[in-house]
Amino acid sequence: MAGDLTTRKTRTASGATAVQVVRYDGKRRIVVKHMGSAHDENTLSLLLADAERYVQEHRAQPSLFAVLEQPSRLVDLSQVRLISVTHTYARRALLACAHLCGLDDLPMLYRDLALMRIIEPTSKLRTIELLKQYFDVTYAERTVYRLLPKLVKHQAAIETAAIDLARRDLKESFGLVLYDVTTLYFESFKEYEFQQPGFSKDNKPQQPQIVIGLITTRSGFPVMHEAFEGNTFEGHTMLAILKRFEQRVGSECKPVIVADAAMLSTENMQKLDEQGYRYIVGARLANGAKTFVDQIDAQLPRTDGATERFKHTLKKGSLKTVVDVICQFSDARYKKDKREFEKHIKRALALLEKNEPGKRAKFIKKASDKESLFELNDALKNKAQTLLGIKGYVTNIARDELSDQDVVDYYHDLWNVEKAFRMTKSDLQARPIFHYTEQAIRAHLVLCFMGLMMSKYLELKTGQSTRQIRDQLWKVHEAHLLDERTGQTHVMQMNARELGNSELIDLLEPVCTH
Repeated sequence: MAGDLTTRKTRTASGATAVQVVRYDGKRRIVVKHMGSAHDENTLSLLLADAERYVQEHRAQPSLFAVLEQPSRLVDLSQVRLISVTHTYARRALLACAHLCGLDDLPMLYRDLALMRIIEPTSKLRTIELLKQYFDVTYAERTVYRLLPKLVKHQAAIETAAIDLARRDLKESFGLVLYDVTTLYFESFKEYEFQQPGFSKDNKPQQPQIVIGLITTRSGFPVMHEAFEGNTFEGHTMLAILKRFEQRVGSECKPVIVADAAMLSTENMQKLDEQGYRYIVGARLANGAKTFVDQIDAQLPRTDGATERFKHTLKKGSLKTVVDVICQFSDARYKKDKREFEKHIKRALALLEKNEPGKRAKFIKKASDKESLFELNDALKNKAQTLLGIKGYVTNIARDELSDQDVVDYYHDLWNVEKAFRMTKSDLQARPIFHYTEQAIRAHLVLCFMGLMMSKYLELKTGQSTRQIRDQLWKVHEAHLLDERTGQTHVMQMNARELGNSELIDLLEPVCTH
């Protein structure tokens, strides 16, 4: 059957690579046409393109990812010259992904800038050049920089599309969401109104930065983000973005908020309680009072997986709130904590030998006598030793609503939002940021959010990483061939399915357009 035609590469006795068009009759392979043999990559690319064109010409229903322009006869390879290679397949595939993500109403410029965060993230100026080079898509530099800040007004529509996609396609429930914060620093020491020095997660405390809050589903799919001034305490970011999220999804469904220990403050917990939110937050047990640590020590068995729930009162000034603290002991965590503990003790003792504290030296304090300047902080050392292998989780959810183990399991899902941040910083290269006005910075972050939304959607649907998806898309290229006898240029595309893209094609082909 013509519909069964496909291309095949095979090694010949002479060491060349033969290209054939074959079809399969059960387990029997039938060679329909031998296209030729190649001794180099350039000739092989031409033969594969010729074979793919032959398959498309003799296929009953051509693929949407087919040859872009087909000659009416077979090209004589001795008379053609490869003049360029493009990658419009990758752009069409990612635009199809943007369609599935509900981003079709956005101007094409914004979709192109977002998909380039996946293909090759770089400055906006370089992105304009690459869009022309890779896809023959042209944008004027002046137009890009004029329209970029206006993307911010589309943020609400983009996040609504993300929420709808999570509900409709990914079957996500908003009964539980993950929240985390990161910082992005600027390659500058000059402060602006929006970029301010602050606590840096990148260990760049002297450089201006911004703070980014991100809400994801339990699987790590992003649904909302917000940017804050660089000197904003990350614990103060949660309530603002949660309020926006609640307005977007409906106040009748207040989700359980899962966040790390940086969000733990008496003020935060009290406000979340007052507004009816339920939460699971990492506990900072080492900051707890000695009486509370002693209670944990006395009641929590040191067996792997042992869990115990405690009532605890958080206080700050006149503020006071009662929470449940769930503590769990883990053998693996104990071994890790013990290694870290012994390393810090060894370093502290070495510094005391020199009578110097060092920078950020743990377990060292100023001496109480006048004979030496510093001494070992025995109280802190004993507390840390007591807590080896123990992790705490703060919640206002009763045990009859959610078991202790479920609380622990939900908190462990936070690695998904942490992974989303890593994707944004590495695969999508959210920084360096080449902007300094607040609107341009926010627009850049919206582009990164769109790129994260598209790449995470493809990851969840195919089970492949963003880098694997990008590499697979990039393998499918179009060869622009000049027939020197006629002067005609033919554009031929490689067979995507032959390169292992079946999951991507099955997902994207039904909505792909030329």
